[in-house]
Amino acid sequence: MTSVLKPKHQRLVLLVLALAALIGAGLLAAWALRNQASYFYVPSDIVATPPAPGQAVRLGGMVEKGSIQTAPDGVTVHFVVGDGKARVPVVFAGIVPDLFVEGSGVVAEGSMGPDGTFVASNLLAKHDEKYMPRELEDMTDEQARATVAETTE
Repeated sequence: MTSVLKPKHQRLVLLVLALAALIGAGLLAAWALRNQASYFYVPSDIVATPPAPGQAVRLGGMVEKGSIQTAPDGVTVHFVVGDGKARVPVVFAGIVPDLFVEGSGVVAEGSMGPDGTFVASNLLAKHDEKYMPRELEDMTDEQARATVAETTE
């Protein structure tokens, strides 16, 4: 004796199976990426609840004026990132972005060292809304628009 499901019930079973497969795929992806997540902190967050040493995080804030010091090797840079409430010392070995200057925004990717210094593996410099590329600084608004239009065609 064979039991045959009605078409209405077949669609319901297929819908439930598809939903279960979708949830399973989502859980599998989340489990696979669990160690790849990089949390974003501001200096006051890091001071209040520091991440575990070696945990990949992003630190965002402003580079404090007078804090950038280049080591004698010419590659290692020490600076302080602040948010008005707390300060975090940062060390980075590599080529800094052109927009990396004192008083500008920065996002440093890396981890906390055992001594409380943030060890950055990558720096992302941010600019304000008034940023203008050097090539367009001396142009009028009309000339700048024409130049941008030429490069985007």
